Amino acid sequence: MSPQNGSTIDVATARALMANNPDTLVVDVRTPGEFETAHLPGSINLPLDQVDAHLERIVRDAGGRMLLMCQSGSRATQACTKLTKAGLAGGAVITGGMNAWLAAGGPVERGRERWSLERQVRLVAGSMVLASILASIWAPAARYVAGFIGAGLTYAAVSDTCAMGMLLAKLPYNAGATCDVNTSLERLRREESTA
Repeated sequence: MSPQNGSTIDVATARALMANNPDTLVVDVRTPGEFETAHLPGSINLPLDQVDAHLERIVRDAGGRMLLMCQSGSRATQACTKLTKAGLAGGAVITGGMNAWLAAGGPVERGRERWSLERQVRLVAGSMVLASILASIWAPAARYVAGFIGAGLTYAAVSDTCAMGMLLAKLPYNAGATCDVNTSLERLRREESTA
């Protein structure tokens, strides 16, 4: 029941794989704040924005089975694509991410409650659209802001990237939690030596 490189697996299969193969490592590519709120026991945090910077080391040090997770699956898929192109074998994305894991009643370790990055994007984008439509009552040109936000969200969906999410990730609210990337990368090496 080993995942194929670059594949996806559902939560039930991931749970069975983790139970039957203790060398399976879950790498959570969400922001440190999202990771702090809830994460799988034993998982490591390696935010997506750090994957490129440490790509060579990850591919060199990672061994065994690696399951990638984010909030819904999009960022984990991006990370898996990058790692697969760089030559990593044995990586798979948990379909539906943390949303699916929680819906299935999977075990998590909880910390300080924070909104997910995706929820923050919906709040900011929705608020900007609402404010610009209301402002267009007095200043008709304000409606173009709503169009700009709509175009940005459309581009984000088509390109599977989100500039607003990347900007929000840098806010103090999200930066309060930290990720020690070197410790996470060392865990990759330790998992390989025990595999």
